[in-house]
Amino acid sequence: MIGIFKGWIGEVITNLQSRLFLDKKEYHLIKNVTIPTEDGTTQIDHVIVSRFGVFVVETKNMKGWIFGGERQKTWTQQIYKHRNKFQNPLHQNYKHTKELEKLLNINPSVLFSVVMFVGDCEFKTPMPENVTIPGKYIDFVKSKKEELLTQEEAERIIHAIESGRLKPSFKTHREHVRNLKKIHEK
Repeated sequence: MIGIFKGWIGEVITNLQSRLFLDKKEYHLIKNVTIPTEDGTTQIDHVIVSRFGVFVVETKNMKGWIFGGERQKTWTQQIYKHRNKFQNPLHQNYKHTKELEKLLNINPSVLFSVVMFVGDCEFKTPMPENVTIPGKYIDFVKSKKEELLTQEEAERIIHAIESGRLKPSFKTHREHVRNLKKIHEK
């Protein structure tokens, strides 16, 4: 239950930052997007659609030191002498971007993976530019200035996500968690 609450807090911070610092006329925020996949479902914390691309955002609420590399399968969280391994969030978000690419039938060059760490954490290894903390998250999104989509294409993508996603609900979340457990047991 604590993990769910921590995740929710992280997502609230992302929502707040997006609403405060991204122009609503330019950037459309879609929260909690669960889409069907071949092996069950995948749940995306946030999708931001703009003429500058589609940003697929994974939020991690963690504290302590974070160690990891772009290509490593697992990363490490260290709090004092305690170490905890967790799935590389870039790999996790890669699946999200690929599934969204399939759902939307779009060129992968318009999709941007973003991982935002909230909480009292510090990166102890160099991170790629798309792994950020709250202040830098908005900077990364706004750094994409080339128009990759027309306004009509962006609106079509928003509609496709809204119509292709599962209805956000506790039941959808519970079924997604059940699917994840089945996959990880294999």
